[in-house]
Order: sequence, then C-alpha cells, then structure tokens
Amino acid sequence: MTYCVAVKTRAGLVFLSDSRTNAGLDQISTFRKMIVYEKSGDRFMALLSAGNLSISQSVREVLQIEKLVEPGQDEPLTIWNAKSMFDATRVLGAAVRRVYERDAAALRASGVEFNVSMIFGGQIGGEGMRLFQVYSPGNFIEATDETPYFQIGESKYGKPVLDRVITPNTPLDEAAKCALVSMDSTLKSNLSVGLPLDMVVYQAGSLQTDRIMCIDEHNPYFKMLRTSWGDKLRQMFDSIEDPMWNGGATDIPLMVASQRNALLKKITTPEEKLI
Repeated sequence: MTYCVAVKTRAGLVFLSDSRTNAGLDQISTFRKMIVYEKSGDRFMALLSAGNLSISQSVREVLQIEKLVEPGQDEPLTIWNAKSMFDATRVLGAAVRRVYERDAAALRASGVEFNVSMIFGGQIGGEGMRLFQVYSPGNFIEATDETPYFQIGESKYGKPVLDRVITPNTPLDEAAKCALVSMDSTLKSNLSVGLPLDMVVYQAGSLQTDRIMCIDEHNPYFKMLRTSWGDKLRQMFDSIEDPMWNGGATDIPLMVASQRNALLKKITTPEEKLI
C-alpha cells in the first residue's frame, strides 16, 4: 500500500508520496513512488504512482522512451517535445497501455490483476499548470477548481483535512503544510504507509524547482508538525462541551426531537415486530 497526494493551486503545485511497499507481514521494503522530469526553462513534470510496483516501475521506464505516432505529425510525440501537459499525459497513457499489452495476460494467468494508478502534473512553457490522474486503462481526468487535488493509494485518512483547507486560492506554503498533515493522518492510521517521504513543491511559472525534500523521522519540521497537529487536535477536542444525557444545564442539547424522523424503535419482547 502507499499514499500519494498532489495539490494544484494558483500559486503552484505540491507533490508528496510515501515510500513503503508491503508484500506481506514480513516483507516490507522502501521504494520511491515519485519521479521528476525537468528541462529548466522549458518544462517541469512530476509523476507519482501507486498499485502494483512491478507495473508502475515498468511504466516509468517505458515513459522515458515512449513515442506517440499520429497521422500528419512529422515528429513522434514524447514527454520531452509535447506542447501541452495534456499531450504529455496522453504519452503516459500510451506507456501504461504498452505495459498492459506486454504483461497483463501473464499477470492474469498468475492470479494478479493489472493495477496501477498515477498522478501526473506540471507545466510546459506556453501554458498554465495542469494536474491529471491516470488510471489502469491509460485514461485520465484533470484537476479543476472544484477538485484541486488528487490522491492515490490509501487516501481515506488524509482526505478530510484536504477537503477543509485546500481551495484554488490556497497559498503554496499552506498547501504544502496541508499535504504534510494529510500524510501524517495517514501514517498515524495505517501501518502500510511509511517514511521516508518525498516532497516536491513547484512555484507557478518557474519551469523548474529546487524545492525537493526527502523527509524522514528526524526531519525537524515534520516532527514539529506531527506533535503540534496531535496536540492541537486534542486541545480542540477537549474544548468542545460533552453531551448532556440527564437533563444537565446546557444551551446546546443533543437529546432533542428530530424535525423529520422518528426515534429508533426498541424491541422489548419476542412478539414485537420492527414493522
């Protein structure tokens, strides 16, 4: 299992991935799930992957050399000459399908389904930043103002804070902080996601980045964030009034009649029926 998240705001992009791969209770390994493609001043792209490790590694290798040939086009399309992130993502989709054609039947014969999911985003000179989620068949969707982030892998634990914080106008530093809180929530609740983390932060229009981090258990900022988030959550929880069950004085009662629904019916004898 893994957890990867990417956030797109008007200020830039944030990519964050863990590095744990679990092939059984006694076979836990570290494999990086992120790769950056950059030609400074021309294009910046980042790829995150989850699912079957052998498939995702194959896709990454094929993507380096994948060429999409189309009628009427003089030069085959690659991630290095694509004029838009949409076209670069089409090349990635073609790489996924190439690996499927090569490996899917053999995997299925061994009882293994072809399972890979990817996040691919960045910016190519001449257009704005774009962020895509790519599925096992090679098809994809694009992030929008209504959905400015994507998650793959073990996503449920880290989703609530993203929903509450991330908007298209979120500053880049806040987006990075929110992604780290999202990852910390996942690390806390799922042992199949683990350190170290890879993080890349990209500022809109720069077409390159030096904000590349490997975060382990000794990282001072991440240690502070984990401690502070846990402490503040506990303080906030403790500041909320407990529910009153026995008529205690309160301005915010819990035991009030629902305006639309009846109370749950109790069955008190063997002869009673629910309906």
